[in-house]
Amino acid sequence: MTEQEQPKNDFMHKLALQIVERRNLVFLIVILGTIFTIFSRSWVKVESDLTTYLPKTSETRMGLDIMEKEFTTYGSADVMVANITPDEADQLNDELAGLRGIQMIEYDDTTAHYNNVSALYSITFDYPEDDDQCLETLESVKEYLKDYDIYVSTSLGNTQEETIEREVNVIMVYVAIIIVVVLIFTSQTYAEVPVLLLTFVVGMILNMGTNFLLGTISFVSNSVTNILQLALSLDYAIIFCNHFKEEHETLPLKEAVIESLAKSIPEISSSSLTTIGGLVAMLFMQFKIGPDMAICLIKAILFSMLSVFVVMPGLLMLFGPYMSKTKHRNFVPKISFVGRYAYKTRKIVPIVFAVVLVFAYHFQTQCPYAYGYGPIKTPVLNETQIADNMIDENFTKSNLVALVVPKNDDYRVEAAMIKELESHDEVDHTRGLSNIEAMDGYMLEDRLTSRQFSEMAGLDYELAQVVYTGYALENDEYGQVIGNFSNYSVPLIDMFLYVCDEVDSGIVSLDQDQINDLHDAQTQMLSAKAQLQGVDYNRILVYLNPSLQSGDEMYEFTDQMRTIARKYYPDGDIYLAGDATNEYDFQKSFAIDNIVVSVVSVLIVLIVLLFTFQSVAMPILLILVIEGAIWVNFSVPAFIHTPLYFMGYLIVSSIQMGANIDYAIVIATRYNELRDKMDHKTAMIETLNFAFPTILTSGTIMTVAGTLIGQMTSDACIVGIGQCLGRGTIISIFLVLFVLPQILLVGGKLVDKTSFSMHHVVLHTNTASGRVRVNGMVQGEVNGSVAGTMNAVVDGNVHLTVLSGKISQEVQDENDSHADE
Repeated sequence: MTEQEQPKNDFMHKLALQIVERRNLVFLIVILGTIFTIFSRSWVKVESDLTTYLPKTSETRMGLDIMEKEFTTYGSADVMVANITPDEADQLNDELAGLRGIQMIEYDDTTAHYNNVSALYSITFDYPEDDDQCLETLESVKEYLKDYDIYVSTSLGNTQEETIEREVNVIMVYVAIIIVVVLIFTSQTYAEVPVLLLTFVVGMILNMGTNFLLGTISFVSNSVTNILQLALSLDYAIIFCNHFKEEHETLPLKEAVIESLAKSIPEISSSSLTTIGGLVAMLFMQFKIGPDMAICLIKAILFSMLSVFVVMPGLLMLFGPYMSKTKHRNFVPKISFVGRYAYKTRKIVPIVFAVVLVFAYHFQTQCPYAYGYGPIKTPVLNETQIADNMIDENFTKSNLVALVVPKNDDYRVEAAMIKELESHDEVDHTRGLSNIEAMDGYMLEDRLTSRQFSEMAGLDYELAQVVYTGYALENDEYGQVIGNFSNYSVPLIDMFLYVCDEVDSGIVSLDQDQINDLHDAQTQMLSAKAQLQGVDYNRILVYLNPSLQSGDEMYEFTDQMRTIARKYYPDGDIYLAGDATNEYDFQKSFAIDNIVVSVVSVLIVLIVLLFTFQSVAMPILLILVIEGAIWVNFSVPAFIHTPLYFMGYLIVSSIQMGANIDYAIVIATRYNELRDKMDHKTAMIETLNFAFPTILTSGTIMTVAGTLIGQMTSDACIVGIGQCLGRGTIISIFLVLFVLPQILLVGGKLVDKTSFSMHHVVLHTNTASGRVRVNGMVQGEVNGSVAGTMNAVVDGNVHLTVLSGKISQEVQDENDSHADE
């Protein structure tokens, strides 16, 4: 037999043989990989700020990049001390101000800082917010207040990341227990359960051990990838295991593993395409957390497949003998009644489903999406959320927006803009260099003459004149010295900092009390300047009125703020950054990503199904069912009036389309195989009985994983993903079992009429006699009529039309010739 005439799966058999023969080497590599993962996990950087993933061209992202480059943002924390008297609160304020590392404490006797027998201290530290010394100082504050009932709200540290990691570790334990129970229930031997679990664990370890190659991943990907990896890819191990049990009934252990692996590799690879296709849709999102999650999950699926292909064969060799000894009865019931119900209602259910589709599409467009965490109530509250809620209940919390404008040496422009902003009811107060009070009612950016400065600072007037002259000469303002010195004015902040430099260099002499006062003022001014004045831009902090809630009203006012700023700064770029603008940019990116994800995921899955079924109608029918499940899923929040964090839709719709479509494929494929061999009713009953264990296993695990994520985490984004994934999988299972069968029963003729062949060949009729190899789809006579796919050697006469494949004349060897004689 020539090389071209080798069986098509010969390469797979050779590959499978090599994998099985080298199983001990694979085990060694896995052990080394596990050890490596222990170290490499700590190399992964996790990003907790969702704004990092905004499009680089979004206003918020550009504004944040400029602020990071040009300004210093000092670490801060709100500390609420409950059950404390006003006198105790005042005393505590003075004591805390004396702690090392604290730059400033905002506290007064107004309701903004003392209310309901509680005090709120807004603490600013001496260090930038990314400096670990902020955390050390915060810990010293907590230690000092350990005898009080305190609540701390801060963005410092990795508290969110650490909290989510603890929660996810607990969820993994619950998921593992549920998986063991489900596998025992749906398996046929007890010994296959450890094979499946170990295979998954290896895939998870390899995936975690390589996350560092991605550089930085989001906290969302870091927290849910392992759980979703299990839910999305456990089917691959089950497919291989089922093939092995079938082959092991007639073949010895090693041969059964090789044969089942050779069959499983193309089948599993094909099965993964729809899941990966759905995830690929997220790569096209503007909001870059989509590509972040897509890459992490696609990598996870590929490592799961690798684990199934190279690790599981060795595990089957180890546990195979025990699998034969630990067989148990099948606990999964037959669901013949569902098949009978499907046949009886085949003309009714598709019509009802069409009506449901219309309503579901309408209501999913009414889903109340949230673009910030504020409106969302999570089932679990972590320590930080409890502190935030306590502070919100007792004190009014402003919504901060940073306004970044081009730098202008005339501070009066900024002052005029701030005055107009504060004239609006939406603004509570602002903070910029032009409205920060220095002393005696003067603002940092007020322009003072030498006499005004000497009176305010307590300097001798002649000394003040000398200082002003030196400042003018240093800044090349000679005309002021000669012509109009008495009216020559300088911004207070600039003169104060100039005097400090002169004192430090010994040019100006002051007494010690004046020097101390001057240095205290210098520290505050330098801090203000670092926060509010950059090289090319100035920053104004706008505290919006707490009554201005998230939504269109807030977004409209941010647009109005831009208009006001543009009036005073007609040249250069203007940026807004803060919770309000974050949400606004999230909303704008979602409007595009929503369409992109839906269209791309459907198109990719459609292409995969076209190649799979070679029919135009079949992919459309299957996608309609799963897309219907997605629409119903996201109609629920509209009915129960519960906000959904927008990212839940983008991620879950991709996963639901890519993963849940597999349930529909299992049923459609099996029904196509059986409907020409028996009546349609029996074919559907047999199909559902065959598919139910697979759907039950995969669907239960996906549902449990999603539901646990949605009920046991405190992050609103992750909660939304979990709840929608769990609910969406249940809806998909229901529609696949109770709606898809009826659609297949009435749509069979349409599927047949839209079928096509992937092989573009000219049909030709072959006539041959003697020994003839037939390999492909043919129609004609072999000493009688034949139609179908053949892989055979025929001794005799053939007259066949080749639809696909080939017919070749074989040369008989001498023994065959003599035997014929």
